[in-house]
Amino acid sequence: MYLLVNFCADTKDIWQIVGRILGVFKIVIPLLIIIFGCIDLGKAVVASDDKEIKKALKQLAMRAVAGIAIWFVPTLVSLVFSLVEVSSNGDYEVCKTCITSPDGC
Repeated sequence: MYLLVNFCADTKDIWQIVGRILGVFKIVIPLLIIIFGCIDLGKAVVASDDKEIKKALKQLAMRAVAGIAIWFVPTLVSLVFSLVEVSSNGDYEVCKTCITSPDGC
């Protein structure tokens, strides 16, 4: 049981890395969605095929949903840690802070 008492404090470097990776994803994924969406829609419009345009729009919508889901990961992590924290000694606050704002860890 002692090993889990200071788990988040002992592994805060790992949680900072996870937080930084999520931060990069929050920047890169919307850019990729925009770039690939423009490329796919451009190809469909140049081909002048209604079927291809519908397919490209559907792909863009699916990518947008995936991109929006990435934005909600930190909120979900915060919610999970707040639920876990009720039954712990408060060590999970370190994990939550390191993931949601790695510079403030």
